[in-house]
Amino acid sequence: MKSNLKVVDVDPTDPPVLGLDKDFPDEMMPLPLGPWPETGYKASAFARTGALLGGIGGCTSLLTNIVGSVLWPAISGQEQHPLRIIQIYLTFPFGESALHLHSGVLLALGCLLYVVTGIFYGILFEIVISYLLPHATFPARFMACTILALCIWAINFYVVLSWLQPLMLGGRWIIDLVPWWVAALTHLVFGWTIATLYSSRLYEPNARAHEAIRSL
Repeated sequence: MKSNLKVVDVDPTDPPVLGLDKDFPDEMMPLPLGPWPETGYKASAFARTGALLGGIGGCTSLLTNIVGSVLWPAISGQEQHPLRIIQIYLTFPFGESALHLHSGVLLALGCLLYVVTGIFYGILFEIVISYLLPHATFPARFMACTILALCIWAINFYVVLSWLQPLMLGGRWIIDLVPWWVAALTHLVFGWTIATLYSSRLYEPNARAHEAIRSL
């Protein structure tokens, strides 16, 4: 009986031929890389949305401080003005005299300035997330906003205000009068609000470009 096996002369120095170009499944081929930032990305569109979300985040952050100030006497036995955070916030332009503001136009303007500050930070958060993590899941976005909020808190308090307020006004009331955990929580509430309200599909051309890449 003759064998059907064929003997093929193979040079041991030749590299093996795997034939991956024919046998590799199409489903396992890597997707082509898309442009970054994505086609149709407009920072101005996200900046407008960030301003809105930042205003909402400023309101939630301020409301958290007001609720905490109202509850503080029951916890510590010490009286505290509901807008204590605004009194301290206003020490930057007005110095120690702002701590004695209990009502009036200046205190109302302080609340408005607090929200306006949130608007500017909202723009920053929105552009960073939309540029770096445009299609992140909610947990990833939540973690990114947490890290960014803590970074802003640390920079504001311990890199800028720690020397700028004493230099300009002769005191560091914001650093000394706001407990670190209150300041951190204030920034975290703001960041968590942005993470919750943010939608990676706010700008539809980006979403269409992403779906086109996935369909290739």
